[in-house]
Amino acid sequence: MSFREFHYRWEFDLQSSPEQLWPLVSDTNRFNRDTAVPAVEMVNPQAGDNARRRLRLTVFGIPVEWEEQPFEWVRPHRFGVVRRYSKGPMSELRVRVELIPQPTADKDQAGTRLVYEVWAKPKNVLGLIAIPIQIGVISARSFARTVRHYDELAKHGRTAEIVNTNVEFARGGRERLLSLSQKAVAQGSSSDIIGLLVDHIENADEFTLSRVRPYELAKQWNKPRREVLETFLCATRAGILDLQWNLMCPLCRGGGSTESLKEVASEVHCLGCNIDFKVNFEQSVELSFRPNPSIREADVEIFCVGGPQVMPHVLTQQLLPAGQTRAIDLTLEPGRYRLRTITLSGWQHLRADNDGEAATTLRATAAGWSDQEIAIACDADIVFKNETGDEQLFILERTAWRDDAATAAEVTALQIFRDLFAAEALRAGEQISVGTLTVLFTDLKNSTRLYREIGDATAFGRVMNHFDVLKQVIADEDGAMVKTIGDAVMAVFRQPAGALRAMLQAQQRLADPPEGMEPLQLKAGLHMGPCIAVTLNDRLDYFGSTVNLAARLEGQSTGDDVIISSEIYSDPAVRELLSDPTNGLSTTTFEIPLKGFDEEKFNLWRVTRRR
Repeated sequence: MSFREFHYRWEFDLQSSPEQLWPLVSDTNRFNRDTAVPAVEMVNPQAGDNARRRLRLTVFGIPVEWEEQPFEWVRPHRFGVVRRYSKGPMSELRVRVELIPQPTADKDQAGTRLVYEVWAKPKNVLGLIAIPIQIGVISARSFARTVRHYDELAKHGRTAEIVNTNVEFARGGRERLLSLSQKAVAQGSSSDIIGLLVDHIENADEFTLSRVRPYELAKQWNKPRREVLETFLCATRAGILDLQWNLMCPLCRGGGSTESLKEVASEVHCLGCNIDFKVNFEQSVELSFRPNPSIREADVEIFCVGGPQVMPHVLTQQLLPAGQTRAIDLTLEPGRYRLRTITLSGWQHLRADNDGEAATTLRATAAGWSDQEIAIACDADIVFKNETGDEQLFILERTAWRDDAATAAEVTALQIFRDLFAAEALRAGEQISVGTLTVLFTDLKNSTRLYREIGDATAFGRVMNHFDVLKQVIADEDGAMVKTIGDAVMAVFRQPAGALRAMLQAQQRLADPPEGMEPLQLKAGLHMGPCIAVTLNDRLDYFGSTVNLAARLEGQSTGDDVIISSEIYSDPAVRELLSDPTNGLSTTTFEIPLKGFDEEKFNLWRVTRRR
């Protein structure tokens, strides 16, 4: 017996713009939670053809199971999904949400007409009875209430609930939070940022607290990113927060998380994209936080596994059967993009700018993608053509990664991280790329004579003091001391200009010590390039040709100069530092072979302060 399909359409005139509403409305996991949809579980964590998922839930004791097609969307205008049921009272459910810009009384503020449509096919008599009650009455009320609430949040620039009225602390958790926060402030943490963190833990919902991103909150709080990150690291050591390392697939940019770097492998499998990818600290691993369970649990149930906000870097996703064509209109920011499908290898490179083509046809063919970059307009009419013999899921995405991620490459190169979390290292034998680092090697000049002239005990104390000076100037420039080797130091920095400033400052302080102390001369060499992270002597360390070359440069220093490689010298920020006459710096270049690199000569620069 076949039953008629039910169709429901609700319209809401809202004061917020589509761009303001999109992060809230298209977060279908949160929306389903807020509209009292039961939690779901995946029948199989491995995605099926073209990212299809098999899901299930139980409602009123009735098991419901379905295959969910991939969500389709055009950011920030519309999205939808189709679900086909194998168990339960429905055979099919289709959802479509559209955000249409509308004028408002305030000429400077665009509003939105939000249209929410649902089509539901009953499978049996139970479905014929349940659909009008559940969707036509109960869901209609909860959808209206939630959409109006999101409009209020969006008007104030919020993308999530800030104040949660149903907060549940662990037994004694709130008292523990306040006590530990006072302890963190007493130990030197910023009282302002600790206060904002306490307020966040007290009021935010579980979705928000399950992944606390320091740079994201720094932007909301209008606080320096580094200060927020360092405060969160101190709060973790105090017991307020826990670390978690989030793995990011290069395609969907999602993935699992782990509590320790020891659990991070160099190769990871993404279940959603069904690909293996090599992990690197620069893009694949992000540090985030969550409240310590003794204060507040932040475990969340899953209410939807898809939705546009799962992949915020994807501008549009469209599922096309073989031979079909679809036209969409897109608004893009200037920059580079790529179009790919799940089953075809590679992708089509795109560039959006004001001189690009306003109308463009992009084809998926069995032969693959064009090698040429296609220029499209920022306001573009695009036609997708599936010229293959199979269904294709078209995915158009930004290639740039978000800049509000505290990556493992950045965090592990901070002195405060290495001081507070010395045990955070990779599994023995694991090697993971950390991208480009500036590597420093130093050594004291004539340290042997120093021991002979002023005695072992006095000389040893002076050497220890010099380590303190180095550690301070390195930390001040966002670097980290990796290890000491006798009188020598190895350190890493994310920015070469900071490394050069740190060494010039260290040389100046050591050459002009407090009265009664012997001046010291510090030899220093800097090189920049790709590095590999490893664990050595139970500590995070680095190796590779960049490290080997940097170690050779220190030997060319005379103790009142810094030797830098051509890679350091070519950095724009370094060139600006060197060319500024107020810094009083001079450079001379020379060419020399280096031990271990006998087949080539290197152009090096000697940086000194003018006398």
